Order: sequence, then structure tokens, then C-alpha cells
Amino acid sequence: MAKMKDFHQRMDFLVLSILMNATGNALTISTNLGSAVWTGSSVNLANWIHVSLGTTLFIYGIVITLVNQLLLGHFDRRRFFSNLLYIVPFSYLVQIMTTAWDWLGVPHLGLGARIILDIVGILTVAAAVSIYQRSNILMHPNDDLSYILRFKYLNGSAILGQWASYTPPIIITIISFIATGQLKAIGFGTILALVAQDAIMNWSDHHVFPSLKHHVDI
Repeated sequence: MAKMKDFHQRMDFLVLSILMNATGNALTISTNLGSAVWTGSSVNLANWIHVSLGTTLFIYGIVITLVNQLLLGHFDRRRFFSNLLYIVPFSYLVQIMTTAWDWLGVPHLGLGARIILDIVGILTVAAAVSIYQRSNILMHPNDDLSYILRFKYLNGSAILGQWASYTPPIIITIISFIATGQLKAIGFGTILALVAQDAIMNWSDHHVFPSLKHHVDI
């Protein structure tokens, strides 16, 4: 009974974190002041290959899912399908929520208001990642990448794991910029995410729903 109750609690946190993650990412896109590194690279990749953001996020997720399996060194069926099941709702929720924020007029707000909302978006994303990494039922492959690096290769360091996982999106962003001559969703918020998101995640581990502990399985 205790295990079942724990699982149901983790599921509730998972659903909450998916909504938080999609909403926060979409908010940073709508402010046009810079998104988290992975989100910013997805926006630039979508602009380059002329595919909708939702579909780009989905394809991106499939590729990273395969990379995660290589890093694990063996086929983890649960983790493989966990990654795929996460990206289906998340990818298109981001696109839907971005449209919603745009409809509410976020892109047309004054600079000060958009800076505040961009910060709120980054904080929301970091807290969401912390929640579903601790729940460890379904996980976005991008964040699962940092999770695997953190616990399998970097002695549990959230900061090192996050920084190591930033390499692919930074490369994609640079290539997209070279190909299009345009840089989208990269700015103040991106710098904030690079500097502080890993620390915010670490803080969230202990202060945002602190009763939720890490369920490590690698």
C-alpha cells in the first residue's frame, strides 16, 4: 500500500511538472527575450528546417532518446519508452501554450514586464525539471540526458550534469544561426538559464516539494 501511494503521488507530481515545464518554456518563447538552452535551440532549428515547433521538439526528443540509450551502455526499455511518452504531450503543449501566451498579448508588453515574465518562465522550467527528475516515472529525453550524466558519470552533481548536457543544443543553435543568419529565442533568458538554471534545480530539489525524493534507477 505504501508503495502504491508513493507511486500515485509521483504521478501527480509528474502531471504537474509537465504542465509547469510546457507553460514556462512557452512563456519564455512568447516574451522573445531568451529561452532555456534546449528550448532556444529547438526554436532556431524549427526556423531553419521550416517545421512547426511542436514537431521539431518531438523529432529532437527522439534523437536525444537514442543518445541516452548509448550513454547508458545498454537498452533500457522502461527509460526508452518513458522518454518517448513524455515528448508526445510536452512537444505540442509548448506550441499550444506559446500560441496562448501570444494571444494574451505577452509579446506586446513593455520591456520591464517581459523581463519579469521571462524570469518567471526560467524559474518555472527549472522547478519543473527538478520535480519530474525526482519523480522519475516519465522524463523528457533532454533532461534525462543531464540526469544520466549526473548520476552515471558526474557523481550526482546537478551543476556538472546540466552543463555537460548543454553541448548538443549549443551546437545546434550555432549551426542554425550559420544556416539562416537569424537567431531566435536567444537572449537575456538564455544567459540566465546558462548561469543559474542548474543552481535553481539544485535549490528546488530541497525546497520545492521537499518530501519528493530522488528515485534513482541507474
